[in-house]
Amino acid sequence: MACILLLDTSTDVCSAGLSVGGELVFERVSFEGLSHASLAAVFANEAVEYALAEGLRPEAVAVGGGPGSYTGLRIGVSLAKGLCVGWGTPLIAVPTLNIMAAAAIRTVAEADCLYCAMLDARRMEVYAAVYDSKLNTVRQTMAEIVSSETYKQLLDQHRVCFFGNGAAKCRNVIDSPNAVFTDGIYPSLADMAPLAEQDFAARRFADVAYFEPFYLKEFIATTPKRMF
Repeated sequence: MACILLLDTSTDVCSAGLSVGGELVFERVSFEGLSHASLAAVFANEAVEYALAEGLRPEAVAVGGGPGSYTGLRIGVSLAKGLCVGWGTPLIAVPTLNIMAAAAIRTVAEADCLYCAMLDARRMEVYAAVYDSKLNTVRQTMAEIVSSETYKQLLDQHRVCFFGNGAAKCRNVIDSPNAVFTDGIYPSLADMAPLAEQDFAARRFADVAYFEPFYLKEFIATTPKRMF
């Protein structure tokens, strides 16, 4: 059983915690958004202080690897890499949509359902992947503009649960009776912990020097509107 420091800043949620043997034992989380740069290191430090007080030492650092917010991913991965270098511990990158899918499968608990994790990627575009009830990938992650036809083939054959902050804007577009929308699903550390533990046991580590988050799309800088 490994003691793993968990970090996720890939979405509006900023969180850090500690897991032992795949079970979450400490967590700090903020849903405020736009505060990752100031909170991530603070939360991670509190998790480390908890570990030391309990006589534990993190054996690896796991981070939400994307896709998601470009800036958020940079913050979380940079912090995770720095800790790994300082401690000499391995880095585990857990795909963000996998974490969300694990949360949805636990919440909905329908064996015959497919699970579509969606993250908002501006306008009607989303980052999305589809899983079965055992967290096997049915369709790989992609960026796509959602229309009434996007998931028609899947919905004609299966009940599909849509979730994540990208799913909310698709409610009025996806009108199949087989479409179910589940609110309140985000990358929870409680669902990230067992996935990180599995990767640790299998020694599926990311290269600390060369790992890059899964951005999926290139970052596009925009010009701010004039304030006066």
